[in-house]
Amino acid sequence: MLPKTPSFSLKGKRALITGASSGIGRACAVAMAEAGASVVCAARTAGPLNKTVDDMQEQGWDASALQLDQTNLDQLETAMREPFDIVINSAGMGRHKPALETTPEDYDAVMSLNLRSAYFLSKFAASAMKDNGVQGSIIHLSSQMGHVGGTDRTVYSASKHALEGMVKAMAIEWGELGIRINTICPTFIRTPLTRATLDDPKRAAWINDKIKLNRVGEVEDVMAAALYLASDAASLVTGTHMIIDGGWTAG
Repeated sequence: MLPKTPSFSLKGKRALITGASSGIGRACAVAMAEAGASVVCAARTAGPLNKTVDDMQEQGWDASALQLDQTNLDQLETAMREPFDIVINSAGMGRHKPALETTPEDYDAVMSLNLRSAYFLSKFAASAMKDNGVQGSIIHLSSQMGHVGGTDRTVYSASKHALEGMVKAMAIEWGELGIRINTICPTFIRTPLTRATLDDPKRAAWINDKIKLNRVGEVEDVMAAALYLASDAASLVTGTHMIIDGGWTAG
């Protein structure tokens, strides 16, 4: 008998996507909904968030909005009380500047969102999964900068390196529960947040020199990875990362 290709369908699954109002988070929400999941889109700002959900509902998809400040742990814990089958954390920030110019405020802001909130989102999500017998998938949008360094990105890179280590340790603890946790590590993806960097000729030249496939990423490049890690096709994948960097970290 020939083997059967695992299903990428998410029908009957509930998914929470943070940072879903724009960019990569919005794209991940679309990928989950298109595969059949019931999607809760979470973000801090109501206007863009509601626009995303309206656009998704116009496609006939099951989508709803949740206004959420992810750094507020009380809000975050409340949002995670009901179990989700899939949790994708796409919320993040960077205050890119030379290390010698970094302020404590810069450090605290980046670490609060990129690491502290990611830690407790994972904890709250896994707790609800455990209590309800859900063998779910938690996915963090990390970065290639979680594996290399970059000019003016010391704090950002530190937060993403720490995120990578956090995920490995959580995967060890939660494996016996059937809860998977992984990261996606993109290169520069063309979004509103990266526009200023990509429009700077000096920085664009640095980026193009590093990406061996000679182009920056698009959100579509991340969607398939998110779908794979969310689905049963990745049922043996945990504690690791998918690098989508056009060869940047190859050397």
